Amino acid sequence: MPCPAYLAAMNNRQTIAPSIADIEALAQAAVERLPEMFRRHLGPVLLRVEDFPDADVMAAMELESEWDILGLYQGRHVGMKGDEPSGALPDMIFLYRRPLLDEWSQTEDSLEAIVSHVLVHEVGHHFGLSDEAMEAIEAELD
Repeated sequence: MPCPAYLAAMNNRQTIAPSIADIEALAQAAVERLPEMFRRHLGPVLLRVEDFPDADVMAAMELESEWDILGLYQGRHVGMKGDEPSGALPDMIFLYRRPLLDEWSQTEDSLEAIVSHVLVHEVGHHFGLSDEAMEAIEAELD
């Protein structure tokens, strides 16, 4: 279910772009729709929404433009877990609001569907899943 602010804007034909909080609400709803076995093992993965990737991500991913990435999983996938080194950062899923909105403006897909697709893809990286497995999870969300 889209967040109330998003629905209000769309119902009133406002042209206010969904905020970071709106994208967070869509992402949280997508997490809640994941199959229970994935939610149970997702653990303490942090979900962050930012307008664009930072300079470190741009360099590490060798991106030509900050518009070239919709989301990113940073961390070690479940199969690589073990003794975490001291000072290790928590696993994180980043969603990038402005590129997501750009994608939304260029397709007929709903923003909710785009956010869900990107979130499932990044959760899949957390679990070390293949693209085929990620597609199967997405099919369960529909």
